[in-house]
Amino acid sequence: MQSTEPGYAPKGIERRMEENGIDPALRDDFRRSIAFHTYPAPGLLIGVFMVDYALELLQATRGEKLYAVCETPKCLPDPLQVIAYCTTGNHRLRVLPIGKFAITVNWPSEESTAEGVRVYLDEEKMKRYPIYDLWYAHDPAFDKKAMGGKLLDEIFQAQRDVLSYERVQIDVTAKQPWKSERCSVCGEMIPDFMLIDGVCFACSDRSYFTILAE
Repeated sequence: MQSTEPGYAPKGIERRMEENGIDPALRDDFRRSIAFHTYPAPGLLIGVFMVDYALELLQATRGEKLYAVCETPKCLPDPLQVIAYCTTGNHRLRVLPIGKFAITVNWPSEESTAEGVRVYLDEEKMKRYPIYDLWYAHDPAFDKKAMGGKLLDEIFQAQRDVLSYERVQIDVTAKQPWKSERCSVCGEMIPDFMLIDGVCFACSDRSYFTILAE
């Protein structure tokens, strides 16, 4: 059944999961990920399938301690946080602005390297799904309003069919000792390794904000 819903309407997600035989545990992953992200973005939905696949390839269960790298800041970090509990706050998620729709997940390691699995969206496999392919290619022919519902249909129909993986080795960086020091400009305390010539990021020409007068 092809959808006629406009855009990425959230009301059809439950129907799509039912029609495509999504496992009950995975359905819960979708619900929690959508709630966390605040709406069912296509990249988020694809990411749920990717994280689930990575966990299976690692023979890991939800809740086990894992580390992850996400190669895009768009959508994909969120299912890693919700499903694999790899977050930026617990230092188990690195988000690299590489621009590829791919994730790498690995077990903890006491060595200088760790073995993991990299799951990525395979462009060749995607060609079997025309709307999916248009969306991923950022093709001007893709019309979100007219094709958004059909895109969600194809995402749930394809599931893992558009994914590929490779076994990889990852460099592990051990925690380095540090101490607090004051910025010579603002006087605020920060870790010593984050000072450049005694100045913090916010007081340098790289600051992301400007202080307003009261």
